[in-house]
Amino acid sequence: MAKYLVETYYTCTFKVNHYLDDINENELKNLEKRDDGKFEILDVKLDNRKTKSLDPKNNKIIESNKIDILKEKNTTKIVSKENNNFVKKINDGIGKRFSMPDRRKGYIQKATIGDHKVYLHTGEYEDGKIGEIFIDTSKEGELVKALMNNFAIAVSLGLQYGVPLDEFISAYVGTKFEPSGKVHGNDRILSATSILDYIFRELAISYQNREDLAHTPSIGGNDSPYSEENENEGQNQLLKIVKDITSKGFVRNNYKKNLVDLSDIKISLKGKK
Repeated sequence: MAKYLVETYYTCTFKVNHYLDDINENELKNLEKRDDGKFEILDVKLDNRKTKSLDPKNNKIIESNKIDILKEKNTTKIVSKENNNFVKKINDGIGKRFSMPDRRKGYIQKATIGDHKVYLHTGEYEDGKIGEIFIDTSKEGELVKALMNNFAIAVSLGLQYGVPLDEFISAYVGTKFEPSGKVHGNDRILSATSILDYIFRELAISYQNREDLAHTPSIGGNDSPYSEENENEGQNQLLKIVKDITSKGFVRNNYKKNLVDLSDIKISLKGKK
């Protein structure tokens, strides 16, 4: 059941067109009383608005405010207002930048595509998520190096503002341009159609567990009890410490393969006499 009734009063400005057979002073004086004219509304103004409660226990007027709102007189103002609202919504949707810590984890991967060496540097947040990349190339001109460096900066800013890594992977995996061909130096990627294809395949495998983009099977497999899916089940303190100090992209979630059990090793220390 509705509890309130809103009454709105409008003031209209309009013109009336009369068709007269003869124009004389008597007919002109009585034009306001004639009802055979055609009306055309020129402007509408909201005069006031009253809110009444429909509750039978309280029939008093709760609020009475006079609001003067002038109707937009041309479409240009309306379009301008809509554009401003649209820009405001876009600005409101921009997230906050999460800056990288001053001391951060990450790894460096060297690979060769054709005769070109590519060095991929990554930086990670404390929880292991990637937050920045750097790309260095050899045998390239200054223009190409500058473009690759600034491209890496743009990707890093996107990651720090919350753009998912999956979006970059979908956009750049499969791009084709030279250099391309066989990849040497990477144990999971054997070929690439471009530098960008290789870089985002590597990031997808290391940070997103995208085995569908790899050319060789994962060492240790994904069924390890220390994998990402089972890390919350029986996770011990040692594994937590290792994950806190180890780059997620470097070990590719194969924490068990990178751990060395020293529990059965006894060390005897003898001091000098």
